[in-house]
Amino acid sequence: MAVVSFPHMFGLLLKSGAPLLGLFLMACSAAPRVTPGNTTIPGEVARQIVRERLSAVVVTSKDELGSWVNKRFSIADAPGDADGGSAAPITGDGYFLTADHVLARSANKNVFIIYGSGGAIVTAKARIVWRSGADDLALLHIPRKTPYFYHWTPPGQWLSPGHGVIHGGMATGFSSAPGRLRTALSPEGTFTRNRPFKIDIPLQPGDSGGPIVDAFGRLVGINSAVEFIVPLETAIFIDSEGNRPYTGKIDNIVREDRQSLSSR
Repeated sequence: MAVVSFPHMFGLLLKSGAPLLGLFLMACSAAPRVTPGNTTIPGEVARQIVRERLSAVVVTSKDELGSWVNKRFSIADAPGDADGGSAAPITGDGYFLTADHVLARSANKNVFIIYGSGGAIVTAKARIVWRSGADDLALLHIPRKTPYFYHWTPPGQWLSPGHGVIHGGMATGFSSAPGRLRTALSPEGTFTRNRPFKIDIPLQPGDSGGPIVDAFGRLVGINSAVEFIVPLETAIFIDSEGNRPYTGKIDNIVREDRQSLSSR
């Protein structure tokens, strides 16, 4: 697990040849009809769905990021103390999941979400709704509409090893090849807690907290960490790790938070 310097992370994106503003543009596309249990390797449709929902978390002492966004995320103008990672929008009213360790240095700082919306880039100060260090998951909220958001893979569906996935992290989500689940995800009727799982796609710092999706753009889980074997001086990639929360618990937290907001 690693928290990344945002100037470095955006530098990686710019060097990749993918203009950052272009990645945030929202292009409508029709997803194919969902077939439960499909293990198709994600293609362009899944990548387009991920591009439409591209979201980042920025942790900084700055009070606003608008000027940085207006300067097209210039490395020279980036907040010097910024840390961050990626996020996944999960509702239409501003709730995002990320990895808890992305917020490791958030004490006494501001947390922002950067989210593509209708061809524009929305930057909003986020509120931390819930955190679980044990599960490496956190829920954030911004007071904005988020019409492009993820739907979970069916909670009652068994996802077996080999199920096709792709990740949508900010650092390498648009340059890495798609991959597959390395471990199974059993139906939620069997488990009512977080379920860690593994994928065979290498991640970089900055990808943490981003979405792992299937060929239809449905959310499988959240990027967490990378496993390496380090024999002598050579690190050998094994697997990357993700977390799948019990979606019923997340739904309840969101519902209770909405009720709290409406009563204020």
